[in-house]
Amino acid sequence: MPTYTVTNSNFNLSSKQQKNLAEGITKVHNVVTGANTYFAQVIFNKTKKNNHFMGGKKVKEPSIFLLGQIRAGRPKETKDQLISDLRDVITKNSKLDETQVWVYIVDLPPSQMIEYGTVLPESGKEQEWFSGLSGKLKKKLSKIEK
Repeated sequence: MPTYTVTNSNFNLSSKQQKNLAEGITKVHNVVTGANTYFAQVIFNKTKKNNHFMGGKKVKEPSIFLLGQIRAGRPKETKDQLISDLRDVITKNSKLDETQVWVYIVDLPPSQMIEYGTVLPESGKEQEWFSGLSGKLKKKLSKIEK
């Protein structure tokens, strides 16, 4: 956690743009929330042609949507900073205007999520959670964190 799903509509993202977006989203989440980078995953989807409607009408201009599912328990100020910084990363790397960018954050209770085979910790309890993991998993996650 978090899982960020990026959906682009009516335009293509290059491999380089995807890489830059994934790195930028991960960095923003890490800096703003303090969560380790190995928690962040970014998944890309593209809408099929003619599969995007708004107000019942087909959308023709490029758009990008970011849905972030994050652990609950962070203050409003942190989430406000998170969504505005995420918007900035998207506009910078997609070359879209901010009016073509949507960012949504959904809070989920950590006790209702499993990653790496174990229930996730409350925000701020990551080190305690990490110390209870197997040596093999600690080594794997430490390589991701670098």
